[in-house]
Amino acid sequence: MTFSYMPGFGNDFETETLPGSLPQGRNSPQRPAYGLYAEQLSGSPFTAPRGTNERSWLYRIRPSVRHTGRFKAVSSPLWKTAPNVGDHELALGQYRWNPVPMPTEPTDFIAGMRSITTAGDVLGQTGMAAHVYVANRSMTDDHFFNADGELLIVPQVGAVRFVTEMGVIELRPGEIAVLPRGLVFKVELVDKEVRGYVCENYGAKLTLPDRGPIGANCLANPRDFKTPCAWFEDKETPCRLIVKWCGNFHVTEIGHSPLDVVAWHGNYAPYKYDLATFSPVGALLFDHPDPSIFTVLTAPSGEEGTANIDFVIFPPRWLVAENTFRPPWYHRNIMSEFMGLIHGQYDAKEEGFVPGGISLHNLMLAHGPDAPGFEKASRAELKPVKLDNTMAFMFETRFPQMLTRYGAELETRQDNYIDCWADLKKRFNGTPEGDWS
Repeated sequence: MTFSYMPGFGNDFETETLPGSLPQGRNSPQRPAYGLYAEQLSGSPFTAPRGTNERSWLYRIRPSVRHTGRFKAVSSPLWKTAPNVGDHELALGQYRWNPVPMPTEPTDFIAGMRSITTAGDVLGQTGMAAHVYVANRSMTDDHFFNADGELLIVPQVGAVRFVTEMGVIELRPGEIAVLPRGLVFKVELVDKEVRGYVCENYGAKLTLPDRGPIGANCLANPRDFKTPCAWFEDKETPCRLIVKWCGNFHVTEIGHSPLDVVAWHGNYAPYKYDLATFSPVGALLFDHPDPSIFTVLTAPSGEEGTANIDFVIFPPRWLVAENTFRPPWYHRNIMSEFMGLIHGQYDAKEEGFVPGGISLHNLMLAHGPDAPGFEKASRAELKPVKLDNTMAFMFETRFPQMLTRYGAELETRQDNYIDCWADLKKRFNGTPEGDWS
């Protein structure tokens, strides 16, 4: 099947699958067309300022109160929620992992979620969690919604299809999707095995960063974000709805599909974005700018200029700076950084950081180019060079990211990661030239 999308970020959309199913001039008519039920899905408090007030009106076959019965608690032991402190005995350090292994048992998207870090406090709606998902089975009659936060999905291996109550999003590596808090969905696999990264945002919704002096263009442009058109499923078969709420999981059984929205309008909706449409900016003469210039989406905190989450990418781009060490410089940072590599090679790490891998550099822990990368960049001819066939990303947060037991004990963790800086030599010899022998 081919699914269609509407362009724009934060727009007020309207879409219907059947002619006349979307009311005009009002939100809640006495008798909606087709015998549908009108229901509002609110993503912000009712009295939030107009610029941040988010809601959508859904016109569905059954109201959501008929999509739940009595709940029972279920376990999802590898999906952790902040605060999750003291989960392991691994000492502080800079960490790096090879890819999380694919499952050998039948595993769907929810069962395949593996939490690596948590940060902040879900009860205070602050912070985030960073996960990796692995799956080899579709969610056929199981459905899910997350009351704890929105989900930013970053595929790395294999295509997936997010069948949501507001439309269908097909997603491939090199694209991302954001699923709002409370949205019901299931995940179908387009490919046999899939793997990717997830940022679970407990705080304010992700939005586009202010461009400041950059002006009106570049970075992620609003027209390149795509929201799905309405799609519904009228299915009378036994189904389940799984809910994540305050870090716990609950399930209810129903006799029909909850994906029954025939029409909807509003500005609270899922969307996708192709990372290849990001227009990077950078230094045209000298020095390496801060990585914040590569921010695709940001979730603001209560402190201006300090993000609850920044989603940053390191895309293909030209390097042209003169008399400049071109890779990212050595750094200690008040923000904490969870990095992943979708494909290619990251320019600050010559070896060891592989597609599907992870690195974690927590606040105030030093990091930067490995020894081979430093040597290469320090001696390179400074002609224009294009970094191509690469895509790395970072989930960055103002909060310390607490490693989970799963992450600490994962067999792919590289015990020798710290050794990548061991061969950085002392170059100081008291002369202005230094010792570059």
